[in-house]
Amino acid sequence: MDSSEFAAIDFAPPHVSLVGSAESGYLFTSTLPLQPYRENLGQMLRHWAEQTPERIFLAERQAAGDWQRLTYAEVKRQADAVAQSLLDRKLGPYRPVMILSGNSIDHALLMLGCFIAGVPVVPVSVPYSLLSKDFLKLRFIFAEICPGMIYVADSDLFAAPLASLNLSGIEVVVGQGGPTEFPTTPFAELLETEVSAAVDRALLQVGADTVAKILYTSGSTGQPKGVINSHGMLCANQQMLAQIWPFTDQTPPVLVDWLPWNHTFGGNHNFNLVLNQGGTLHIDGGKPAPGLVEQTVKNLAEISPTIYFNVPVGYAMLLPYLEQDEALRNNFFKNLQLIFYAGAALPQDLWERLEKVAIQATGKKVVMTSSWGSTETSPLATAAHFTLEKAGVIGIPCPGVSLKMLPNGDSYELRVKGPNVTPGYFRRPDLTAAAFDEDGYYLIGDAGRFVDPADPSKGISFDGRVAEDFKLTSGTWVRVGLLRVAVLAAVAPVLQFALVTGHDRETIGILGWPNLAACNGLCKDLNEDIAAEELIRRPEVETFLRRALETFNAEQQGSSTRIARIMLMSEPPDSDAGEITDKGYINQRAALQRRKELVEQLYAESPGAGVIVL
Repeated sequence: MDSSEFAAIDFAPPHVSLVGSAESGYLFTSTLPLQPYRENLGQMLRHWAEQTPERIFLAERQAAGDWQRLTYAEVKRQADAVAQSLLDRKLGPYRPVMILSGNSIDHALLMLGCFIAGVPVVPVSVPYSLLSKDFLKLRFIFAEICPGMIYVADSDLFAAPLASLNLSGIEVVVGQGGPTEFPTTPFAELLETEVSAAVDRALLQVGADTVAKILYTSGSTGQPKGVINSHGMLCANQQMLAQIWPFTDQTPPVLVDWLPWNHTFGGNHNFNLVLNQGGTLHIDGGKPAPGLVEQTVKNLAEISPTIYFNVPVGYAMLLPYLEQDEALRNNFFKNLQLIFYAGAALPQDLWERLEKVAIQATGKKVVMTSSWGSTETSPLATAAHFTLEKAGVIGIPCPGVSLKMLPNGDSYELRVKGPNVTPGYFRRPDLTAAAFDEDGYYLIGDAGRFVDPADPSKGISFDGRVAEDFKLTSGTWVRVGLLRVAVLAAVAPVLQFALVTGHDRETIGILGWPNLAACNGLCKDLNEDIAAEELIRRPEVETFLRRALETFNAEQQGSSTRIARIMLMSEPPDSDAGEITDKGYINQRAALQRRKELVEQLYAESPGAGVIVL
C-alpha cells in the first residue's frame, strides 16, 4: 500500500509481544510501556484551566441558532460551583447524581462537578425515559442506585418518567420547564454557589479507586447492569490513547460529536479525550435519524473537526450529504486528520465511499481506524494505530493491556486485563465474580483472529461475539458478526440492519430492517405515503435483494456463509425490548428472542408472502 495516498498522521509504532502457541493460546501485549497518568479526571480540567484558560472547551448550539461557548477557565469556575453545591448537600458514594437527559453544557458541568467532588455520576439512557412505555429499566436503575439528586434538562419533557419514581427525599434539579407537583431546584442555582476551600480539599481526596461513573449497559437479556468506572481506569485509558495518538499532543482535538454520554464511546472515549488533551468539544444536537441528521450536517458545515467519530449507521446517513454538497465536503475534510468508527463493523461499501469523498475534497485518503473494547474496559483495549486498507481490523493491545487469546474453533476468544478494566458491577458481586477468569482477565465475550499469523503487529480482525455465533445442524460454525457485515455490504443500501438466523437449522436466513429511502428509490412512480409494509413487498425490492444475494452466494465456499432465505421487517427495532442501543447497535440475541415467530415464518416449509427463497 502506498502511504503517499493518505494524509499524514503521527501514530505510535505498532510494537508487540506474543507469547504462547496456536494450540494453547497466546498472551498478546504492546511493548510500549504505559507511562504515568493522573489519578482523577478533575486534575485534567485544573491543568488546562491553568495552561490554556481562554481556549474554548465546550460549545453547544442554542435554540436561536448561535453557539454558546465556554472556555476552560469558565468551565472550571462553574464546575467548582457545582462541586461545592454537591458537597453542601453531602452527596457522595452512597448518594450519587443521576442524569436522565442527553448531552449538553449543563450535563457536562454537572458531570465535571461530580468528578471534582468525588461524587459518582450515573447518566441514564434517554430512551429509558422518553421512548419507554413502562419505564421499567429507569425504575430498576433508580432503585439500585438510590440517588441523592436527579437532573433533567426540561421538567415538562421528563414529567412522566419522573412521576414514575418515588422522589421522596431526592432533590430534582431542572434546566428549564414549568411548575411541577414536586419541589425542584433550578440548575442555575447550583452555578451560583459560592466556592470554598472545601472543593480543593475534596479533589485531593479523589484517588484512582474513587468511583467516577456508573454506566448501565443494556445487556443481552434481563435488566441493565451497572459498570463501575473508577477515575483510575478512565485516566489510564486516556494515557493509552495519548501514547498511541501522539498527533493529539501536537493538535488538540476539535470534535463535533453526538454520541451519548451514557455510553462509554461518547462519554469516556470522546469526552475524556478532549478533556485530557485540552481540545474543544462541539456538542452535536443531531444524530443518525431522519429529521435529526440535518442538525449534524448544519454543524459540520460550520465546524471542521480534526477527528470525526461515528458509528456505521451514522456514516451511512451522513455520506449522501458529503457526496452531494461540495461546500459541506470541503469544510468537513479541511482540518480532518482521522475518521474513526466503532460500535459495529463498518461495511466495506461505506469505507470506499468515505475514501472517495476524502479524495474529492483533499486529493488524498483520510486515515480511517477503529478500536475495540467495552464499557468494562473504559472502553479502549485494542487500537489500530497504523494505516488500514479495509474495515474489520481492531488493531493491537494498547500500552498496559494484556490480551489473552484462547483457541475457539478457527479463531480465538479474547480476554482483557489492564488498569483500564472495571473492578466490577455495582451491587452485583455475582455478576462481578462471573465476569473474570482465574487469572483476573475480563471475559468480554468477543472473538478475533490474526490478520497475518506471521506478523502479529498487523493486528487482530474482529470475528464476532462468542455468544452470537451458532452451529448449523451440519455442525458448521456460523460467525454472525462477520457474516452480518458481509451481507449488509452485498445488499447496500437496501438493508440498514440485519439479524442472522439458523441456529440448529440446516441453512442461514436473514431478517432485515430496510432502509426505506433506498427501497423507495428502487421503485418508480410511487405514492410518497406508501406504507412501509407495502413498500418492502414491492417486486423491485424483491428483485434487487434476490439478485444481490445470489451474486453474494456464488462467491461463498460453504454453508456457513451462504444465505438461503431473507425477509424484510416493517416494525423497527424496539429500544424498550433491548433490540437496539442508543448508538444504533443491534442486540442479535434479544431481537431474535422477541421475533421468534418471524424466524418460524422465515423457515416455514411453505413460506408466505415476504419470504424470499434463494
